Amino acid sequence: MGVLITLTDVEPAVRLNALLEADGIETTMVSPLDDLPSEIRRAKPDVIVFTGNLLDAQTMSLVRDQLWGGAAVIGLSDVGDEGLEQRLKSLGFSDVLVKPVTPEALRVSVADLLERQRVTRETGLFGESEAVRQVLVQVAQMAPVSSTVLIEGESGTGKELVARALARLSPRRNKPFIAVNVGALPETLLESELFGHEKGAFTGAAERRIGRFELASGGTLFLDEIGEIPSSTQVKLLRVLEERQVTRVGGTQAIPVDVRVIAATNRPLRESVERGEFRSDLFYRLNVLRIYLPPLRERREDIPLLVRRFVQEFAQQHDRVFHGISAEAMQALVHYGWPGNIRELRNLIESMVVLATGREIGIADIPAAIREGGGERLLPVPIGSILREEGRAEGRELEFIVRSLVEVKLQLEELRRRVDQDRAMMEQLAAGGLASIPGGRPIAPGIGGALPLTSGVEWSGGGVEPPGGVAPASGVTLSPGMTMAEIEKAAILAALRETRGNRRKAAEILQIGERTMYRKLKEYQVPDRFGE
Repeated sequence: MGVLITLTDVEPAVRLNALLEADGIETTMVSPLDDLPSEIRRAKPDVIVFTGNLLDAQTMSLVRDQLWGGAAVIGLSDVGDEGLEQRLKSLGFSDVLVKPVTPEALRVSVADLLERQRVTRETGLFGESEAVRQVLVQVAQMAPVSSTVLIEGESGTGKELVARALARLSPRRNKPFIAVNVGALPETLLESELFGHEKGAFTGAAERRIGRFELASGGTLFLDEIGEIPSSTQVKLLRVLEERQVTRVGGTQAIPVDVRVIAATNRPLRESVERGEFRSDLFYRLNVLRIYLPPLRERREDIPLLVRRFVQEFAQQHDRVFHGISAEAMQALVHYGWPGNIRELRNLIESMVVLATGREIGIADIPAAIREGGGERLLPVPIGSILREEGRAEGRELEFIVRSLVEVKLQLEELRRRVDQDRAMMEQLAAGGLASIPGGRPIAPGIGGALPLTSGVEWSGGGVEPPGGVAPASGVTLSPGMTMAEIEKAAILAALRETRGNRRKAAEILQIGERTMYRKLKEYQVPDRFGE
């Protein structure tokens, strides 16, 4: 694994290079006068350290390229501005350290990213969210031991991928990995599949059969959907786990087995124990080590990374040339709720890569059910539990809705990966400050877009502190009893006032498409020359 370091700021570059070389890490130092893009292509580094000029147009372009290239990027900033640091991270920097930075602190950051890159490459587990980082740490910690592991998570979250990662990083990596979907086997065959049977043990047993425990001996046995195992088999499975030996169906000889068992379930197993559907002693035996995989809707910041990985994978697999995916299309994918999780996302990307008419996946390539169904899953709790029966919200409930919508919107902003589409923002960054919308209002860092902060909302909710303060005269006033449609209309009117009736700019401020803006204007009967 290698590290490329720019010599824009020579002192930290040289110090870091000496520390990494002492650790046996391959390094490349590149002068600002060198052809940096060519050096990156030649060196193929796992981590790139920009020691200065983070706001330079070429630097931004190279960081954007690494979103597809796969290298992690560290930047050394001359300004200790938290907002700017967050903005740089949203544009693709994995870490931003403020100068002066000690060589040891920089070394630790590089080492952490190198380790994460290594585990990601060996396991296939991709993601930048805190949840995925925690899973990667757990995999690295649990892989070397032989204790049983229980993996919990919804269908499609990658439980088998985690199980294979545990096996691949373990001392058993060169031994068998046997996967069994317990829920797919009928009860009459399950014991035979797991423990094997002797010839003549039952009708149809014409010959001896070796069970999965024996086949996996020395390696890893993955029991998927363990919560579906019938109670009669639970007792026998517990005995095997306790005694480390199996007895084939119809046999009398106990056969020793050395197997690491990893179990997975798509429903909370503890709840099954409480309902009496799953034995508590077996649960405790399986739950020695536990990994929880959150659904994709709880780690939306990972969706752009997964999309890029899948686009690359299937473009290569199907021999298709793709320049990427449009910002509008990416935003639609980030907004969607993904009930099928990563499996659903992966299958959709393959379909779009195969069927897309252009080289870039656009919004028209996304099925209408996904384009139009994203907003239905945005609130973290059922809307029926928040709104009154007549569809109106009051007091703290309205505040909760506003805060929830703002938090979700901040998380769902898409990366503007093309410099020509984001030139205005880059010019403002190069000038040394955050971007702003008309009227000098600050813009919050998102996953790659720009979103007005909630300080543009005036709150009149009866003693509850407003989210972000009180708006200026051109802001949005929220009152108890307003419906969601009224809140939306007020936001659109405020944006039109802010842009003096320019619908395109208003749509950009609200981060919605122009077609959506025109549809909303017609729906709310807004005059054609409003705000001019």
